[in-house]
Amino acid sequence: MCGPAMFPAGPPWPRVRVLQVLWALLAVLLASWRLWAIKDFQECTWQVVLNEFKRVGESGVSDSFFEQEPVDTVSSLFHMLVDSPVDPSQKYLGFPYYLKINYSCEEKLFDLMPRYFVGVSSRPLWHTVDQSPVLILGGIPNEKYILMTDTSFKDFSLVELSIDSCWVGSFYCPHSGFTATIYDTIATESTLFIRQNQLVYYFTGTYTTLYERNRGSGSWVRVLASECIKKLCPVYFHSNGSEYIMALTMGKHEGYVQFGTIRDGQVSFEMLPRQWSVCEQIGVTTCSIIWSEYIVGEYTLLLLVESGYGNASKRFQVVSYNTASDDLELLYHIPEFIPEARGLEFLMILGTESYTSTAMVPKGIFCNPYNNLIFIWGNFLLQSSNKENFIYLADFPKELSIKYMARSFRGAVAIVTETEEIWYLLEGSYRVYQLFPSKGWQVHISLQLMQQSSLYASNETMLTLFYEDSKLYQLVYLMNNQKGQLVKRLVPVEQLLMYQQHTSHYDLERKGGYLMLSFIDFCPFSVMRLRSLPRPQRYTRQERYRARPPRVLERSGFHNENSLAIYQGLVYYLLWLHSVYDKPYADPVHDPTWRWWENNKQDQDYYFFLASNWRSAGGVSIEMDSYEKIYNLESAYELPERIFLDKGTEYSFAIFLSAQGHSFRTQAELGSAFQLRSQVDVGVVLADPGCIEASVKQEVLINRNSVLFSITLKDKKLCYDQGISGHHLMKTSMTVNVVGSSGLCFQETHLGPRMQGNLMVPVFIGCPPGKRLAFDITYTLEYSRLKNKHYFDCVHVNPEMPCFLFRDIFYPFFLIQDLVTGDSGSFQGSYVLLVVGGGPTMDSLKDYSEDEIYRFNSPLDKTNSLIWTTRTTRTTKDSAFHIMSHESPGIEWLCLENAPCYDNVPQGIFAPEFFFKVLVSNRGVDTSTYCNYQLTFLLHIHGLPLSPKRALFIVMVSASVCVGLVIFYIAFCLLWPLVVKGCTMIRWKINDIIASESYYTYASISRISSMPSLRHSKMGSMFSSRMTEDRAEPKEAVERQLMT
Repeated sequence: MCGPAMFPAGPPWPRVRVLQVLWALLAVLLASWRLWAIKDFQECTWQVVLNEFKRVGESGVSDSFFEQEPVDTVSSLFHMLVDSPVDPSQKYLGFPYYLKINYSCEEKLFDLMPRYFVGVSSRPLWHTVDQSPVLILGGIPNEKYILMTDTSFKDFSLVELSIDSCWVGSFYCPHSGFTATIYDTIATESTLFIRQNQLVYYFTGTYTTLYERNRGSGSWVRVLASECIKKLCPVYFHSNGSEYIMALTMGKHEGYVQFGTIRDGQVSFEMLPRQWSVCEQIGVTTCSIIWSEYIVGEYTLLLLVESGYGNASKRFQVVSYNTASDDLELLYHIPEFIPEARGLEFLMILGTESYTSTAMVPKGIFCNPYNNLIFIWGNFLLQSSNKENFIYLADFPKELSIKYMARSFRGAVAIVTETEEIWYLLEGSYRVYQLFPSKGWQVHISLQLMQQSSLYASNETMLTLFYEDSKLYQLVYLMNNQKGQLVKRLVPVEQLLMYQQHTSHYDLERKGGYLMLSFIDFCPFSVMRLRSLPRPQRYTRQERYRARPPRVLERSGFHNENSLAIYQGLVYYLLWLHSVYDKPYADPVHDPTWRWWENNKQDQDYYFFLASNWRSAGGVSIEMDSYEKIYNLESAYELPERIFLDKGTEYSFAIFLSAQGHSFRTQAELGSAFQLRSQVDVGVVLADPGCIEASVKQEVLINRNSVLFSITLKDKKLCYDQGISGHHLMKTSMTVNVVGSSGLCFQETHLGPRMQGNLMVPVFIGCPPGKRLAFDITYTLEYSRLKNKHYFDCVHVNPEMPCFLFRDIFYPFFLIQDLVTGDSGSFQGSYVLLVVGGGPTMDSLKDYSEDEIYRFNSPLDKTNSLIWTTRTTRTTKDSAFHIMSHESPGIEWLCLENAPCYDNVPQGIFAPEFFFKVLVSNRGVDTSTYCNYQLTFLLHIHGLPLSPKRALFIVMVSASVCVGLVIFYIAFCLLWPLVVKGCTMIRWKINDIIASESYYTYASISRISSMPSLRHSKMGSMFSSRMTEDRAEPKEAVERQLMT
């Protein structure tokens, strides 16, 4: 941008001086009290930066988000909290960084060399919307530099790329010029792409949360090495877990598109069309693809093709190519010349209108997937809502040429021309507004200079123009006193339009001795308010938690390193509970934080007593109510940023409008009395009226000079089948327009003026995010106990997985749980239940093949392999499986001969057990919702019967053992006396043998004694003989007793 273009120029004629005075007066009238408020509220903002733990508290220090995994730095502190409502046995981790939030009025300006930026042409900022963590911008002349930021240019880095710039021209890729400039830059969630000359490079970041760490790039990787690439085209939206990029070729593959897919950090390209080139399929000798736009929801490429027909002049067409079916269709022939509008704001192109001598030179295509509007742009603007009929927007001058368009995808588009002019368009309307240079810009810049704002200068160059959170921003290089600075600043679109309206339409009336300045208000209403707005979370599908920091029990009240570390551990544990809550068995209370405080709620008063008396251990007080999920968020009196609609659901709200002056009239209708009609009208535009419908009811409030419009948006149950929660959603939109208000109505707020009268809301049709199917184990147990008159759990009880008895009828019940609103209710739809795996133990679980799943679950099975059956007669269309519901009569377990649960060997003395892996799905059998619910859970069954053979074998073995024991007992009882007698006789015989041996031993010793002892020996022999006789008598008496 050039400085003089922002100020009034020309000779000092009186008329010019009058206008300058009026503009200055207008500036004072519009600014007055807001002059310093703007500086207070707009330039002073909340700043959020990352700090490592060791750098917390340092001023002006920020760190980049590089480490992504939690760190074990806080667990020791939680062991100190012995009297706090936390479980020290749980794992509490911290994060590598802290968020430092402060309210700052520092204006971040960055010094950069002027030769990189002064006088350069602006370029588009391309990235995947709401997905790219890093943005890059090239275009620095003759340098391999790019601007890189992870804070949307609140700060940035100037990075020199280490790439091989060597390129050799060839026959298929002619040498048209060489430069080191990085031309095209595109950022996706995981990968960065650049184009230098005809070379394309990419760099994949290291994100452990997205894919494996080893998939990150160590350097820039060249891709499409054998292709000659003339342009990269972005794809703004991801789809099916993938992101996309397009490269336009020239040379040997002219007429083809290299279509790139980025998935899990891996990049792959495919040349499209797959069979014949675009040139061959549209029947021309030569052609060139100028631009490509990919509509992800329709798998469609829109190609802007320049064609040559022999010696004739070049012509341009719009071609549609379906990537799924490989079909190509010629959609539209762009007129050769710009039509003659004859003072109209727009003109429908029918082929019968007159044309100027200025040739149409298209440069690109823009498609908004929400409202299906398509723009063809160049030195003109064509707009279409059906790809067939186009409208020429005559407000854009044919003398200018569009360089690129900045898209908000919320109804607003900013246009940058080759001369760096900025234009503005509300989609669906026909007015195109010039923002820069303009009278409104001159008023705005005058106000900024009066405030001495450092965000503006007399010499500045715009690097890019882009939307962020529906607001338009500039990245501008300023030159002040030979010092260059790069700043990001807001483009105040509403202020510029308001200033421009007031400077163009005003009246000077003399009242008495003074001239009174008055402005004409073209807005059809004076007040516009939204009413009867429902709570937004049900439609925005945003889950919210409350996590307040623990209270520091010190007089200063300031946090220290320990309290901050404890807070990190609590936040981590809250996020961990959120991530693990999606489990198959539903908790008795539908809330992720319920288990955290389940056992501590009863002691809440005790913890409060300790904290009130500063007796809590660790110097901090943890309040259980400070960590909870928020379900009752109220509306902020504005439409939600997006609306999700399930099958047949609706969204209702009301618009209250107070009209300007007297705006009612009476109108007589046939057969009725006079009725009041308002001059204020509201129109609702639906992008897909075949899929959604809107009804508007008008209520005239004549005593308040107002009108109340009640609007209901409803899904028509026609355009979507079934899908996983939050996936494969259909994009559409609803636009509410107050007739005659486009670009003319503004509302003053504390943040500045806000445009009114045009409301655009993206609508997503399908299964909303955050809805799931869960096994209602609590009610299943209660109902089973009621119907079966008893309930027997396993011997070894597992509270997380209760058992069910094989011979009892199994009555399963399921819940539909809404993780956003907290709603939890019985699933009333139909579903198919299949056993898809199982095993006798948890360690032996296996998944069954498709053939096995059919044999084990289908009522048509003839192989005697069924695991279960039911009395339900409703089946799928092919009669392969039963269709069940909450009213089904229950499941009877069979485990037939060829089933895997048949004839299991008991593990111990108890009956066999089996774990079934059960899949429940409503896919194709439930018409009550767009959600394709799929739930897989384990079911523990005990008391399985044995097979007849094994049971007979066990009975026979058991009987044999029992009979054997009985026979053994009888035999034992009969033979025991004989055994005792035999044992006694053996004992006596042994004693006799011992005694005899003792006698002969003694006699031998006596013979070798001396003669004097002979006398004693004889006496001993006599004594020994007598003793033997005496011992023989008891022996004979015992034998006689046994014989009797």
